Amino acid sequence: MTTPKTEQPAPAYVPGHRLLEDRTVVVTAAAGAGIGSAAVRRCLEEGARAVVLGDTHERRLAEAGKALGEEFGTDRVAAVLCDVTDESQVAALLEAAEPFGGVDVMINNAGLGGTVSLLDMTDEQWNRVLDITLTGTFRCIRAVGRRMVEAGRKGVIVNNASVIGWRAQEGQAHYAAAKAGVMALTRSAAMDLAPYGIRVNAVSPSLAMHPFLAKVTTAEFLAELKAGEAFGRAAEPWEVANVMVFLASDYSSYLTGEVVSVSSQHP
Repeated sequence: MTTPKTEQPAPAYVPGHRLLEDRTVVVTAAAGAGIGSAAVRRCLEEGARAVVLGDTHERRLAEAGKALGEEFGTDRVAAVLCDVTDESQVAALLEAAEPFGGVDVMINNAGLGGTVSLLDMTDEQWNRVLDITLTGTFRCIRAVGRRMVEAGRKGVIVNNASVIGWRAQEGQAHYAAAKAGVMALTRSAAMDLAPYGIRVNAVSPSLAMHPFLAKVTTAEFLAELKAGEAFGRAAEPWEVANVMVFLASDYSSYLTGEVVSVSSQHP
């Protein structure tokens, strides 16, 4: 007998426990109200020495940096324009962490989606999604990995994948291929960096609700997606960020090359 699914309420916000004390964190695509923004806040609440935010949206980035600086201290927050398709901008983002002691944790959150049938998808659409979501993650891992190795730093890299990298969804061929690539990249990068004590893991969220998603998705489709979740609701962005913090912390010291599903969705 199947029990009718009802939407469960979101849990209470979890307070910080100083899991990232005295560490400098860099987060891409960190302005706005999505997972990247939630990750920045969680890292600061978990005692990070400083967080460097990167994003391509200048106004939104400036607003986020100003608000976080006022709340957590301007000496703990830096905001830098960064397009992960541009290697020089990735380098500048990482350089901004040097006044805070250099990068200890890199959260690669930047990604681009879109919905279009494979039959109608152009090379430009395919290449754009792959360049930001997969190749952008590669550029960031390579750049921060080199810095960590040179500094002798046993750092941590956390990538943002997606359950779509495992599961089919209509109109998502480019995004699914990119996110599956992020998963494979995570596993391979972990092996390359393990000899230096650098860990590389990824989260794989299913559905995380934030204002931008609500704006670009119909209410009917969102309801359909929620119905596929065990709790009948989307994750709060901070629930995904909590798992990122866990992967960045010493609580996951033996994990590397893992892709952790942050989902209540089951086949």
